[in-house]
Amino acid sequence: MQVVIVPTAEQVGRVAAAKVAKVVRDKADAVLGVATGSSPLAIYAELERRATAGELDFSAVRAFALDEYVGIDYAHEQSYHAVIRREVTERLGLNPALVHVPDGAASDIARACADYERMIREAGGVDIQILGIGANGHIGFNEPTSSFASRTRIKTLAPRTRADNARFFDDDLDQVPTHCLTQGLATILDAHRLVLVATGAGKADAVAAMVEGPLSSMCPGSALQLHPDATVVVDEDAAARLQLADYYRHTYAHLPAWQRYED
Repeated sequence: MQVVIVPTAEQVGRVAAAKVAKVVRDKADAVLGVATGSSPLAIYAELERRATAGELDFSAVRAFALDEYVGIDYAHEQSYHAVIRREVTERLGLNPALVHVPDGAASDIARACADYERMIREAGGVDIQILGIGANGHIGFNEPTSSFASRTRIKTLAPRTRADNARFFDDDLDQVPTHCLTQGLATILDAHRLVLVATGAGKADAVAAMVEGPLSSMCPGSALQLHPDATVVVDEDAAARLQLADYYRHTYAHLPAWQRYED
């Protein structure tokens, strides 16, 4: 696992976006794994800047979202169908027909989950998966005690996750769905590359558990320790609980130029 610590949230987005940009430049029809939430927004802003400047072309890029709420109308502004369309598809110029989100409105949830796994396989797998991490260590909506062998499935959201997401629903907890469909940890680990971003002191405990804690289902993000090409990019506040923070800073500062993510 490569840990990159930078001073600001904006720089977090810039460094992570550079890693995504390289994949898209090298493969015009790359498969992106896209995430919602606040953390990835700086990545999308930087990728949008590059696309607007003519540095990147996303027209042939395919995308798969990590998750979707169950029981929410897709027209709702906080459905992940709507969020991905607004924050990713439209901003980056993706073809909407090539962007996929789990079907949380399906009448047969088990079939919808199996179909989503099949679609990812038929696309050749995810070339690079963008991730955030919850304060309780969840990635996607894989809450604590999720199996490392898990695949796309329905999950009940933890009370802390619902409380954290209430800010997207006018701070009204009653509006936050209680269930979701999410890619499983094994599905996420199948991606060829992973890039996880986290900012702010509220994520410091989760980041420390993910990077330096034991491999444990109590911190689903610790599954990234099993991946051969996982990059974690955090700001100084999110890095505050890392015991080896100085080592990570030293390692990144002394990377050969060809290995650096910023370009």
